[in-house]
Amino acid sequence: MKPLLFFLSLSLLISCGKETSFSEKRDDLGVMLAIPLDGSLQNPAFSPDGQSIIFTFFVRGYNEEPAEIYKYSLADSVLTLLVKDGSANVNLPGSAWNGPTHTIVFSSSREPHDEIFLIPENGKPGDEIQLTNRPDRVAYEPSLSPDGEWVVFESHKPDVEGNGVITKYKVDGSSSYISLTDETDDCRQPNWSPTGERIVYQKLENGQWDLWVMDTEGSNKFRVTSGPGDKTDASFSGDGQYLIFSTDFELELANIYKIPVTGGEPERLTRFSGYDGAPSLSLDGMKLIFESCNDDPDRSTGTRLIVLDLSH
Repeated sequence: MKPLLFFLSLSLLISCGKETSFSEKRDDLGVMLAIPLDGSLQNPAFSPDGQSIIFTFFVRGYNEEPAEIYKYSLADSVLTLLVKDGSANVNLPGSAWNGPTHTIVFSSSREPHDEIFLIPENGKPGDEIQLTNRPDRVAYEPSLSPDGEWVVFESHKPDVEGNGVITKYKVDGSSSYISLTDETDDCRQPNWSPTGERIVYQKLENGQWDLWVMDTEGSNKFRVTSGPGDKTDASFSGDGQYLIFSTDFELELANIYKIPVTGGEPERLTRFSGYDGAPSLSLDGMKLIFESCNDDPDRSTGTRLIVLDLSH
């Protein structure tokens, strides 16, 4: 692969709805993808071979429904619509695109409430199949096990935002719904390690989100992060040894960091005066992709997608 052919040149611009000089805004050589969509591009995730990505496109602005899911080829810039039905269809960064089963997992807010769906990687709108179906629980933020046999997701009672429960379920429907965290906690955004043995999630304690890991049966829970700031949007490196996540620590707006799954001192990966979030690493660890905005995305028209080459 020729890694810079699919990028905009460094003289092109990163913005939240308006142009601004790239060289004046970034110090980390991250490059904006030239994706021709007007709206908010969020939650990028690499294909298993690193040649393509999927992402969520919020049509009306940052986190503003409806949302569609697109596939984008990094090699030839081909943009393909996968999911569109007028509701919020949202993929999670990290382990959303499964190699062995050639499927992509996402959640959808279509009636009666949010549930988990699968679509073939070469599918089109209407090809998706529903995985979860419970009248008394919603399901979103899904991630697939490396073999594609299990899905793990965040679950809540309908119309209740707190007390998220990390739940797993067999894709073929042969299991019950298995709660991996306690209903008295508030746990969210689970992501399955590409090596299969761990799940990362974020947990709210004392008003702050921190990252935890556990084994795939819900035991051996271990808090990875500490210190100031919310730590969110976590996913694994391809070898399962590091977590990639977004946090503001003592910054005005969040940037991307990594930390060993055993804990320790986080390493800052992006250096931007604006917001960087929702990161994913390619399986080979050579490319980092994330959503970005010059300012607070909640007050913007949306984020764009940035790729950072980590091979240097």
